[in-house]
Amino acid sequence: MSDATSFTPRNPDFEAVIRSSFAAQGLMKTLGVVLRSVVPGRAVLELPYSTAVAQQQGLFHGAGIGAIGDVAGGYAALSLMAANSEVVTVEYKVNFIRPATAGLLRAEGQVLRAGKSLTVCRIDVAAIENGEATVVALLQATFMSVPA
Repeated sequence: MSDATSFTPRNPDFEAVIRSSFAAQGLMKTLGVVLRSVVPGRAVLELPYSTAVAQQQGLFHGAGIGAIGDVAGGYAALSLMAANSEVVTVEYKVNFIRPATAGLLRAEGQVLRAGKSLTVCRIDVAAIENGEATVVALLQATFMSVPA
């Protein structure tokens, strides 16, 4: 996903806040997800393939794909929210466009529009195999800022 839009964070400590929040996410720990990067308006998470995140046919499970997409979008949104804010998901839609068979999943969340209380993001989830990235799912999500 390209970084076409430049954003200015409202909280200068957004990265520390997000890294601390991510460290407290039990599901992300359980799945083995890693927060790779966060910059204003953008967050990247990765999930290595294992049988623990696979479905019965050996593919990445759709629930894992949706989960890392949701979290990548949420942290992209949180990166632009005011200090002492938390983020909650209002809704998301996912389109699975091809199977993800092995390797690594990378979810890149990008803010499309940041409002005072609602932020809309696009999230691309790609399978990385042998250095090649293939988009396997697209998400659009809305997030709300709530007091911490």
